[in-house]
Amino acid sequence: MASLKGRLLVAAPVLADPNFHRTVVLVLEHLDDDGAVGVVLNRPTDVLVHAALPDWDRVAAAPSVVFVGGPVAEGSALCLGRLPGAEAVEVVDLERDPDDVAAEQIRLFVGYAGWGPGQLEDEIEEGAWFVVDAHPDDPLSDDPEGLWTRVLRRQRGHLRLLALYPPSPSVN
Repeated sequence: MASLKGRLLVAAPVLADPNFHRTVVLVLEHLDDDGAVGVVLNRPTDVLVHAALPDWDRVAAAPSVVFVGGPVAEGSALCLGRLPGAEAVEVVDLERDPDDVAAEQIRLFVGYAGWGPGQLEDEIEEGAWFVVDAHPDDPLSDDPEGLWTRVLRRQRGHLRLLALYPPSPSVN
């Protein structure tokens, strides 16, 4: 399989794992021998960036909160930022001074999503994930709760229809 780096994984409505129910994951790295790493883009917390990393608050994208990037290494922080002139976001070193980075906007994540070699490919084949192209605004969306629906709505065919899938079909 070709590298999925920079693409989105959209959770199928039937994906039962609560860590990934209705999530949109940006793939940050995908190598055949090492597996894949990404961050969930639509799991904001109530923790303000200002409380976690006050120096970075002024460039935090709205909503200015910390996001749950995934269930792996939940004690670690990862930051994505849009640098001047760049179309895509990049991983930002949080140990650097924010003024030296010159990021226009950042998003702070705790934890990440990870898959061992072949694991993500198996999950895609089983229908747990849809692989779609990322829009430049997706990683720093100001409406993260609506991201799953918006990403599906802009697709063609049956994926577009899944945007209408109810959160709990059994109560429909």
